Amino acid sequence: MTENFRNHLIEKHQQCSGCPSNEAIKNLFDEIMALLFPNFSDKRLASLDLIDQSLDKIKSGLQEMFIHHPSLCNSAPEEVADKFIALLENIESIIQEDVDAIYYGDPAAKSKEEVVRSYPGFYAIAAYRIAHQLHLLGVQVIPRIITELAHHRTGIDIHPAAQIDHSFCIDHGTGVVIGETTVIGHHVKIYQGVTLGALSVNKEDANSKRHPTIEPHVVIYANATILGGETIIGEHSVIGGNVWITKSMEPHSMIYYIAGDNQVEKIK
Repeated sequence: MTENFRNHLIEKHQQCSGCPSNEAIKNLFDEIMALLFPNFSDKRLASLDLIDQSLDKIKSGLQEMFIHHPSLCNSAPEEVADKFIALLENIESIIQEDVDAIYYGDPAAKSKEEVVRSYPGFYAIAAYRIAHQLHLLGVQVIPRIITELAHHRTGIDIHPAAQIDHSFCIDHGTGVVIGETTVIGHHVKIYQGVTLGALSVNKEDANSKRHPTIEPHVVIYANATILGGETIIGEHSVIGGNVWITKSMEPHSMIYYIAGDNQVEKIK
């Protein structure tokens, strides 16, 4: 190994902000999940004092990250941490609506506790809800790492900037991709392998809407691909498995793939 290369590595390490470490972000996320959902912890926070201790730990953890890494947040660390703590009640309420949607949307689900403890869709959506609120507060990097923790665990990739309304259900979930500018209405259900993606991957389109809009009460079956920022799937539509869509669908539409004929049938 040459001295020039070794010096290059030294320079990289000197310039690295630490950002903070993925492990520190994981610990923070685990603390939030353990507070909101006791099944994710072996501790029982059965008193106001214990709840307050957990809240203080989350708040101080966020503040410390912002103080040591100012580039992560443009506002005062304490202010952003306080705002996030104040949002936890609403975050928990929305996630509970997602739990209901998953439970009632899956005949195999025996209880809501089973959904929380074992369903990858729940875990990925919960991570998204937490990350999304941090994103809205202007926090950099941390939201993306939180959703990538869930991606690694579940195979479900949801960008924290996506806009997803309440009562969202992902069934099975492996291979689901939801892009940055996706908009999803309430009571939407999607299955494994669904891609809500972009038609263009050019860097100059970074600030444009590149991903589709899914209106309320839409069901999207396995391995369907829906692309494009101008693509709108109208409310109460059903998108069958394995279809490829780059144009808008009117409300109450049904589209499905005909096996063997290599064509798509649309029913309105």
